[in-house]
Amino acid sequence: MPVNEVKDGIAVEPNQVYVIPPNTKMVVCKGVLQLSPREKIYGKYMPGDAFFSSLAIDRGHKAIAVVLSGGDGDGSLGLKAIKAAGGMTFAQCQDTAKFDSMPNTAVATGNVDFVLPPEKIAEELAKYSHSPLLTCTITLAKVEESTEPGDALATIFALLKSTTGVDFSHYKPTTVARRIHRRMVLYKLESLDDYAQHLRQNSAEVKALYEEILIHVTSFFRDPEAFEKLKKLVFPTITQNKSANAPIRIWVAGCSTGEEVYSIAICLLEFLGDRVIPPPIQIFATDISEAAIGKARSGFYLENQMVDVSPERRTRFFIRPEAGGGYRIRKAVRELCVFARQDLGSDPPFSNLDLVSCRNVLIYLGESLQKKVMPIFHYSLNPTGFLLLGTSESTGKFSSLFTGLDKKNKIYAKKLTATRPIFSFTPSSYPVVKAAQQQEMNEETLINSLDLQRETEQMILNRYAPASVLVNEEMKILQVRGDIDPYLRVAAGTPDLNLLTMARPGLLVELRTAIYQAQTQKRDR
Repeated sequence: MPVNEVKDGIAVEPNQVYVIPPNTKMVVCKGVLQLSPREKIYGKYMPGDAFFSSLAIDRGHKAIAVVLSGGDGDGSLGLKAIKAAGGMTFAQCQDTAKFDSMPNTAVATGNVDFVLPPEKIAEELAKYSHSPLLTCTITLAKVEESTEPGDALATIFALLKSTTGVDFSHYKPTTVARRIHRRMVLYKLESLDDYAQHLRQNSAEVKALYEEILIHVTSFFRDPEAFEKLKKLVFPTITQNKSANAPIRIWVAGCSTGEEVYSIAICLLEFLGDRVIPPPIQIFATDISEAAIGKARSGFYLENQMVDVSPERRTRFFIRPEAGGGYRIRKAVRELCVFARQDLGSDPPFSNLDLVSCRNVLIYLGESLQKKVMPIFHYSLNPTGFLLLGTSESTGKFSSLFTGLDKKNKIYAKKLTATRPIFSFTPSSYPVVKAAQQQEMNEETLINSLDLQRETEQMILNRYAPASVLVNEEMKILQVRGDIDPYLRVAAGTPDLNLLTMARPGLLVELRTAIYQAQTQKRDR
């Protein structure tokens, strides 16, 4: 195949090899290679990450990333973007790589599908190019509509739920289809029935599919203009009239590996500047992925994850460990943040918040789940609170709950409404392993027939009954009814939503008495 040095604006053609010119950045857009001068950045230059990220956007599930021998660990972040888009990823094995930094760094991310010598990569690429699934993806309508107990998709959802405790049947069909399709291509399976059978026989694959559905691409200060708008439009309002007893409270829902959380914390600290007595700050960060939460808690990031962090911010808000390279968030910033695993579809939210940031999460949720989540965000905010969404998201059908403050950067203000929110929560089933999967599916069919009656009863209770909560033996809140704000509050460092911890001053004695009586008399109270 002929080898070409790329010129700006050249269209990509089959059976050609293209080489990036020196001192340039190269991306692909609509099948055309675009060049720009090499950017001046602090740290190592990563042109591979930039190209792979653009390839993921341009080609989606048809993108393929191959990381061969090379230095500096370039390509690993862009490779994750390709996997998130449903594409395939390869890396050269260490034994055959003269310079193994690039392939080894890629493999360490956990996002490489095949680790092979170059000739074996070529063989897999040839096989992959002939896969019918590459040109004929799973029909999205089938993913959306095929939910009858016993069919392949229902079995896949049931296996995921019984193993991980998460119900993915309410996620967007495009997300589910893309992830399932990718796994089927990996194992050269051509039907959902074959893949469902493969899952039944391989519990490790169920967990692999779970992690792949949850894969998110994030970075520090993503969409920089949005953070500048927070300083101008949001922070001046939420920092007014704050004191030691009225801290600034922020919830980052779907925080992934923490870059979004620390970016907001850094911007808020910069806004507060050198105030003599800055108000207390509480940032609650949650995600459904325990692995992502673990990385966020550590606050450690590699060099290529820091490309959007300026030298000034690196010096002020990060430290460089003596060994291992990379950067760690400073203790003063880390202590502002409380990380916890949370399923937005079932677990209780935080309350009395000044800002909720939920960026690039709604795009993965189906309409029924969005209908549940958006009112929860409204309920969680103070009367003067704000909502921040991703650039591809909006309040949509919930314009009655939020007013657009900055449409471009998706910043919304809470609207005051006359009616109380109606929602409830269920006990977390993470992790859970159920022995009788078929029995569970039969029980779910029965429960679904009672949904109308349950919804009606709940609406009556919320509108006309006193505020109340349902707790388990450990005092963890399982369900909320009515307006509980006058009675409960979430204190710093208590994301477990324990009733006794959340009770406002003056209620503890009566609460403990009522709980004791209920326990001794073995009846609800």
